[in-house]
Amino acid sequence: MSGESGQPQADPSQAGVDMPHPERNGAAVPRGVVRRVGALGRRSWIQKVFEQVIDSPRRWVTPLEVVPVAVLAVQRYLLEDEPRNVKPKPPLYCFDVTISDGVYQEKCYLDPSLNSLVYKNILKVGIEVRIFRVSCIYNEKRIGQGILCIDNVLCGELLESVSLETPFRNSAHREVPERPLRGEKSHYLPLWNNEDPYGDIWLNNKQPKEHEFNHTKIISLSHLEMTWSNTKNLPPLLVRILYKSKLRYYGKPNKKIIEPYQTFLEVADSSGTVSMIMWNTLCPEWYKSLHVGLVLLLQNYSIRKSYPFRMQPLPVDPHIKLISTMEICLNIRDFPNIIIIPEKQVKPEWRLPKLNHRFVTRSELDKMPNNYICDVIGVLVFVGRVQRSKKKESREDFWSYRWIHIADGTSEQPFIVELFSTSQPEIFEHIYPMTYFTCTQLKVVRNDDQVPKLLYLTTTNESHIFMTCHKGQLRNDDAKVKNFIQWVKEKNDSGEGKNTVIGGYYPYPPVPETFWKYSSSLKVESLLTAISEVKVEIEDLQYREQKRIAIQGIITVIKYVPYHSATQSASASETLRNAKRPSTSEAARKESQSQEKDGKRHHDDGSGRSQCHSACASSNPVPKKRITQTPSGKQIPVPQPETSSQTKESKPSMPSSSDSGRENPSHTFVVRAKKTISDKWESQLWRDKKFSLIDHLRYSRVHPESIPRKFSSEHRHFLGQQFNSQPAKYVPPEGKVPKLDHFKSARSLGHFELTILGLNHEIAIDVAFLPMYSLQDAQTSQVDTLLTCMNYSCVYPQASTSSEKTTGSRVLAGDIIKAVSKMDREHVICILDICNLGSNKAEVYLHKIYKPNKTS
Repeated sequence: MSGESGQPQADPSQAGVDMPHPERNGAAVPRGVVRRVGALGRRSWIQKVFEQVIDSPRRWVTPLEVVPVAVLAVQRYLLEDEPRNVKPKPPLYCFDVTISDGVYQEKCYLDPSLNSLVYKNILKVGIEVRIFRVSCIYNEKRIGQGILCIDNVLCGELLESVSLETPFRNSAHREVPERPLRGEKSHYLPLWNNEDPYGDIWLNNKQPKEHEFNHTKIISLSHLEMTWSNTKNLPPLLVRILYKSKLRYYGKPNKKIIEPYQTFLEVADSSGTVSMIMWNTLCPEWYKSLHVGLVLLLQNYSIRKSYPFRMQPLPVDPHIKLISTMEICLNIRDFPNIIIIPEKQVKPEWRLPKLNHRFVTRSELDKMPNNYICDVIGVLVFVGRVQRSKKKESREDFWSYRWIHIADGTSEQPFIVELFSTSQPEIFEHIYPMTYFTCTQLKVVRNDDQVPKLLYLTTTNESHIFMTCHKGQLRNDDAKVKNFIQWVKEKNDSGEGKNTVIGGYYPYPPVPETFWKYSSSLKVESLLTAISEVKVEIEDLQYREQKRIAIQGIITVIKYVPYHSATQSASASETLRNAKRPSTSEAARKESQSQEKDGKRHHDDGSGRSQCHSACASSNPVPKKRITQTPSGKQIPVPQPETSSQTKESKPSMPSSSDSGRENPSHTFVVRAKKTISDKWESQLWRDKKFSLIDHLRYSRVHPESIPRKFSSEHRHFLGQQFNSQPAKYVPPEGKVPKLDHFKSARSLGHFELTILGLNHEIAIDVAFLPMYSLQDAQTSQVDTLLTCMNYSCVYPQASTSSEKTTGSRVLAGDIIKAVSKMDREHVICILDICNLGSNKAEVYLHKIYKPNKTS
């Protein structure tokens, strides 16, 4: 296990330095370095810097020579040994960053003042960095542990070629299991949440073992409930696992528990069901091996009174007693004995309860009440990108979640599921469309009093996910499972099921139809955000965090940006084979970038450089800026020189915002050679006020990862990586890496760029509106204004022809622009979704518009 070894560690200044090819352990040397950085016979830059800092009386140096190094790992753990009564308070967590110079790898401590670079996914694996200041610190609880600390770093571009062949300079960094550089903790945490098991301390090697029961006297749970308070030596229990909760990490800087984890398991025998809590070091040892449905023999456990405010899940059999007066505790101090009994040894006379799922079909869901708990089975037809939401009680802890759609053939509508991490990262990070999917213990969320009606499912603490109909997890005699399997067979025989979607911005759940209902559903101190505070709100977001805010303003500009692609009718593989040929959409994107850059020049702060978050919406998606940050926390963008080709591309081919004050403020396009439709509207108020603004925030850029893509099974791993969270360790790409832009969009419509002017006419913000409704809605006049169309959202790619899509999209776009023009000078309340995509990319989406005089 992963406790303290108690053995002196090798001094890093001596470990492995004179060994040209030290013995390597494949598991201990996890990642690599840029191939072009190192060369045979070259002395290690890391070694030279370490010698400089050791010889320095100040214990810090600015290296005499700064060379680019590759980032191979960014790993997070609890920050200890820091005073907590100071202001500002130190962060809860710190980071170890593994770098390589082509000769050696080195695990370094990141100064906590630079944590924001990780929070915003600027400092990440696979990029090139330059380190300008390094210090040396010692872990005073370990012998000889001199640690390099990164105090000042410049983050560069993503590297194309990375090798996995360089050894660690410090042999202590090769130990298994991996240990953080500082403090007493024996393990790392997952990079983006606390619920997932991460690292090599988490074992999954516990196997069933036959047991001789002739001399084992078993006690029933109901009998134990009556006698445990008067019994010193508790008899063995024989139980089946009915539910398993996700992990709970309760580590705090002032707690000295090495592995502060907890999980709940609901176990049962023929007499009742009870909660069992597994604590601390037992969780890494057993959690991944204890599956729902296993039979356990438990010895050397303890009993305590149950926690009064915890809700137990319902028993699988309504006839089984729910025991809520006691809890079984498994703690390492009791030396518990846990034996997994093979299913073949389970005897019928034990009368252990069987798993009993509460499957509902999509057609049945419409009748299910709010908060009803159910299980679903189906085919994934949409898998959204991983997002994060901040936990209420913490400024640094987040939930990870994604939206998915599941179809089961009983309705034209899918299950919409808000899928939070279930402590199963091996599944959560590898779910793709067109796979069979089962999710248990989902809770119904519904509100029939709002328009559109709200109906979706969300995971609970005991939810588990499975990619297929696992043997032992599902009963094949269940009628609904049989019907689903039959539907899948018919679907496969007919060749259906290829119209699936992955990733992109997903505007769910929808807000109510009136602002009064919206405000009554929120539990926040301040309902409205001043437009002057929006920039701060956006800059405070962390990587993949998405937040919904409400502002007041006046819509002064709307422009339709159609989606064009020269390869629209080609398959993704054909597009990738012709990747070198520029597409129309790519050219349009570059023109849009140039237009935004031109407009940005009129609102620069005059200092000759732009603030990094203000430039999020106007900078290229490929990181062309490098960010340096000092221990004081100040970030300084360093613009990189443009190549001649970039300079040529940056010439605007469309009127920029600086030209929008001229005559003819609107542009037009022609549909069916008869109806002329405007693709832009600009109010007179905007033309009067735009040059006297204090600030103009530009967040209307729609980045490639925000566009839902038609799923390609051939490139499933690449698409999965694009829409998952950034990994903590570098993973080499498989073959040539394609570009996300080359995959077909799942939307038939383009998007809209809107400018919202503050009520005081001093600040304006550009936002995007990404309609995802189907053309059928437009054809039936269900969507005739911008206000209404936000209530009809889906992500299904339409099966209509390309010409029908183009015609319908542009007619609908013209209707929306016309509707907005009728709101000229009206004060409106705009519901905005603000998102941080990492790497200095932020987006703001318009989700809903309310008119204050029509909110009751």
